[in-house]
Amino acid sequence: MSRIFRSDSFAEAAKRRLRLPVVVVCGCLLAACSATRHIPSGQYLLSKSDVRIEREKQLTRDEQATRTELEQFIRQHPTKRFLGTNFYLWAYNSADPDKTNWWNRFKRRIGKEPVLLDSTLTARSAEGMKIYLNGKGFLDASTAFRVDTSGKKAKVTYLARQGEPYRIGSIRYDFRDRSLQSIIFSDTISTLLHTGDIFDANTLDDERVRITSFLKNRGYYNFSINNISYVADSTAGNRTVNLTMVVKRYMAGYTAEGEATLDDNRIYRIRNIYIYPDYNPSAAVSDSLYESRLDTLDYKGLKIVYDTRSKVRAEILRRTISLYPNYLYNADEVKRTYENIMRLDYYKSASILFSEAEGDTLLRDNRITYIGQSQDSTGIGEASYGTEHYLNCTIFCTPALRQGYSLELEGTTSADYFGIAATVGYQNRNLFRGVELFDIKVRGGYEFMRVKQKRNSFELGVSTSFSFPRFITPLRIDRYNRAFNPRTKVEVSYSVQRRPYYHRTLASGVWGYTWGNGKNSTFVLRPADISVVKLRQIDTAFLEQLQNPYLRNSYESQLIAGLSGSYIFNNQKINTERNSLALRFNFETNGNLIDGLSHLFGRSSGEEYYKLFGIRYAQYFRFDLNLARKFVLGPKTSLVYRFYGGWGYAYGNSTSIPFERLFYCGGSNSMRGWLARTLGPGNEVRWVSDYPTQLGNFKLETNLEARFPVWGILQGALFFDVGNIWFLGQGGYGEESQFKIDRFYKQLGFNTGLGARFDFSFFVFRIDWGIKLHNPNEAAGQRWIQNFRMQNTTLNFGVGYPF
Repeated sequence: MSRIFRSDSFAEAAKRRLRLPVVVVCGCLLAACSATRHIPSGQYLLSKSDVRIEREKQLTRDEQATRTELEQFIRQHPTKRFLGTNFYLWAYNSADPDKTNWWNRFKRRIGKEPVLLDSTLTARSAEGMKIYLNGKGFLDASTAFRVDTSGKKAKVTYLARQGEPYRIGSIRYDFRDRSLQSIIFSDTISTLLHTGDIFDANTLDDERVRITSFLKNRGYYNFSINNISYVADSTAGNRTVNLTMVVKRYMAGYTAEGEATLDDNRIYRIRNIYIYPDYNPSAAVSDSLYESRLDTLDYKGLKIVYDTRSKVRAEILRRTISLYPNYLYNADEVKRTYENIMRLDYYKSASILFSEAEGDTLLRDNRITYIGQSQDSTGIGEASYGTEHYLNCTIFCTPALRQGYSLELEGTTSADYFGIAATVGYQNRNLFRGVELFDIKVRGGYEFMRVKQKRNSFELGVSTSFSFPRFITPLRIDRYNRAFNPRTKVEVSYSVQRRPYYHRTLASGVWGYTWGNGKNSTFVLRPADISVVKLRQIDTAFLEQLQNPYLRNSYESQLIAGLSGSYIFNNQKINTERNSLALRFNFETNGNLIDGLSHLFGRSSGEEYYKLFGIRYAQYFRFDLNLARKFVLGPKTSLVYRFYGGWGYAYGNSTSIPFERLFYCGGSNSMRGWLARTLGPGNEVRWVSDYPTQLGNFKLETNLEARFPVWGILQGALFFDVGNIWFLGQGGYGEESQFKIDRFYKQLGFNTGLGARFDFSFFVFRIDWGIKLHNPNEAAGQRWIQNFRMQNTTLNFGVGYPF
């Protein structure tokens, strides 16, 4: 895709001198001067490409071609620019071509070679646009181009006229293989071709693909789009094209004279299914004794081929593979089998191959069977007539590294604060030969703050989990695991926190299920989510300073037990640059079952609340929504928007939500101009504290970030964050900390900043420098930052993108 750029003149640069640092202005001037200095005589620097389309009034919006569609055929694009300047050209031209020292090599590497106008490529670009429009049904389309020169620069304008389209008239079928006639006609309701539609070559190809897929799911293993062709007759007049779809027979081979022999398309069943669960391609090629060491185990239709001992249990393989002997070949089932194998997170690659079994042709009373809608108890239905053949299926699965390690870093620093956290993890992908994922993580964090005196805190915790590739339930459900990628996860964790004002321990246990729809959605349900928060020590002076009773009540030992779940949607594909949407919705409700049993069978101890095992149990609900939208603007250039909102409400046996379930702002993944837990609530003036404790039960935040390449692995970012926390519905001591719809926008915090991302492919190291613009917790009249000071900035670093 090309972009339209505007060259900066000296006058334009001078007008901006007051708004740009002197160094940047000088760089812009140098870049503008040297852009065409080294252009050879008689040639032109391509400075701009543009596409203009002459619209036809009778066309609908969907029928009109767009600039984006035609720009993909442009073969020459201007050299990209940096912040509106010819910096890359300047860097390249400033390098001495006769010298090969590191400085000149560096300038040539970060710079971009000038793109010189090539009239041949320009003509080919226009011709490519015309061919594209012809294929879209605009057979009278025309394209041209105009070149405008100024000095040594050239601007190319492509002119396209669509004209009136040709439309489909009659649609006929020519079945050279008559055995397919009834099968194809049974699904004509799904056809993509309709009388009156534009004669679009892409739609014709899509219909070939649709029919081919339809037949491949009904046993026609060798059928391909090449078995379908069209005859188009445009002599009918009135800009109509009469179509005839030709369905060809199967090419069985060649005669001795070299002539092709044709036969009706064949239907195939699966006969043998061989699976190599621990296939080693290197050993198979280099070790001459590899095949002789292999043994075979028959298990419910699978022939499991292994060396010494299979590292994956047979029942796991059977549950994963949805192919069965004597079933008709089904391309969708083959695809599902491949996806199931890869989603075990144990194999790094898998391949499913088919070969025809010799001498297994079978004629069954001129009737064929297939897996269709009208199935009996065996999963086999009845269709048209023909002959059946057999296929042998071989599945090669190459395991990934069984063990792995991970490291996560996160940090924040400002003038009087420093905090760092690290997580070290170990994973085993097949601990008990059931493709279980065992994961153990150790997390440590340290924070140091110096206000009146030195204060520090630390946290140390360990968590371990087992993830099983199936549902484990008391009742037998989904025996064949038709749910996409079902998993059961058991997790246990324990951590110790020592803060300046309190010491506490946290222990938790979770039993949950995860499944997906096979596309972009994932569902998580945790029917047992239990945590115990034990407050070991707390400073009474600290509690007395907390004027908000809601926050005081949150610093208590509590039992948290209930139900939680999540819905996750993400359509961003791995290693693809395209627009994407990521959404995560979390909810939890706690204490309801325990509260009901306590009221039925428990006895009041004279206190205002009930206890379980001597600990007050929490009763509340909480939900949050995280939505991120990514707009791709170019290679490694994108604009990302994120919205986050959450609310929690305590009731029944609780007067406040536990401390760790409250919301906060600030830190490396939130409002990056603030430290964690230092913004809000509302515009309440922050009381002097040696340790940040700003919390609330309601949060709104939005972020906007522009990401762009700088050089090599270095990528830059410009970001803007807006948000705050409040008390909604309960607990707010001061009016200024309460959320009110008519004033909340005045209480929002604003920050901007710069970021650097070092993309090492397997991980991204991130540095963000946030600058406060509006601090709602300052006194009235001082909330907008007018003078730049380092104490109004925060430096964050971490691994991975913030959202």
